[in-house]
Amino acid sequence: MKHINSAFAFIIILFLVSGCNIDNRITLSGTYPDGSGKYMYITRIDVDIPVFIDSVKINNKGTFKSSFKYTQPAFYNLGFDNSDFITLIAYPGDNININFSGSMLYKDYSIEGSQESEDLKQLDLKLAQTIASIDSLKNIYKSVADNNTERKAELEDQLAELIKAQRMHNIGFILNNLKSFASIKALFQRINEDAYVLYQPRDAQYLKLVSDTLNKYYPDSKQVINLAQNLENELNSLNISRLSDLAANSEPTDLDLNLQDITGKNIKLSSLKGKNIVLLSFWSTNIEQCISNNLQLKEYYKLYHPRGFEIYQVNLDEDEEIWKTAIAYDELPWISVREDNSANVSSVLQYNISKLPANYLIDRNGEIIGKDLFGRTLQIKLSQLFD
Repeated sequence: MKHINSAFAFIIILFLVSGCNIDNRITLSGTYPDGSGKYMYITRIDVDIPVFIDSVKINNKGTFKSSFKYTQPAFYNLGFDNSDFITLIAYPGDNININFSGSMLYKDYSIEGSQESEDLKQLDLKLAQTIASIDSLKNIYKSVADNNTERKAELEDQLAELIKAQRMHNIGFILNNLKSFASIKALFQRINEDAYVLYQPRDAQYLKLVSDTLNKYYPDSKQVINLAQNLENELNSLNISRLSDLAANSEPTDLDLNLQDITGKNIKLSSLKGKNIVLLSFWSTNIEQCISNNLQLKEYYKLYHPRGFEIYQVNLDEDEEIWKTAIAYDELPWISVREDNSANVSSVLQYNISKLPANYLIDRNGEIIGKDLFGRTLQIKLSQLFD
């Protein structure tokens, strides 16, 4: 009986191990009737870098098959060259069948076994239709006489409606497919080289939705990691743009700040002069680097605050409640203030802030002795001052 139990246990382990291997195997197969003797190439798209996976020969029956392992969902190109291919999304364990029925791969094909690959196809088809309609309108526009302003205005309105409809289509797709890698394609489709389908600044919210959702399920995916970096860059860019606009419309004043803290009490930066070495810090809850910087600052604050170190931190978010929630959630112990009027952020101009996070280190005499000190650089500076 012991031998039987041992053998049974061994079979179970073997099954589980082989099952894990099967789960990670991706199989692509299909038919291409006119391709007998040709080779199809499979490449995985690691963000922007194509990685060769396999070349598979189409047999005399017009069929092909390739099998390989990968542990994460990813984008793959299947085709003959860089101009004649289709894009697929494959997950570990997928068995995808593609049947081509035309001379050009990307025009006529059907997919079984991958709904997300089918979604990619439909996204591309919809965009292609929009681009064709836009090109048609442009040709008509060119043929209209310059003095026919009414007709030109009518065509311009139609063009704007086409672009708007395509944008709404992509937004609808994203909201209905947040867990799908196909939403990454919907985020970054372009009408032309200079214009994304999602072109409005507020469309960054959809990038955040997809990034946060996919990161929850596939944190190790190269595509998801890159998406998070794109989100960080986009939010930084939006903040810089907003800061620049605010600075351009602000009246210059002296370098003293007098801003409200979380209780509504005004605190002057100059009130700390003579008593503390102060880190004047600027931040936003929208930027991950600001959050991680705050967590590091908590360690320095705990160490040096009893010896005369203070942080006067200015938040530049438009939403006051989000700011208050972030302070409570991260238990920020220092002086936290924000502009009374987020539409007129004078401190941006006063301290020449063009990116976040940003900071100035100020000595007890009110003199600036350091700028944009983070991590180990700030730690060394504080150690020199206090130790």
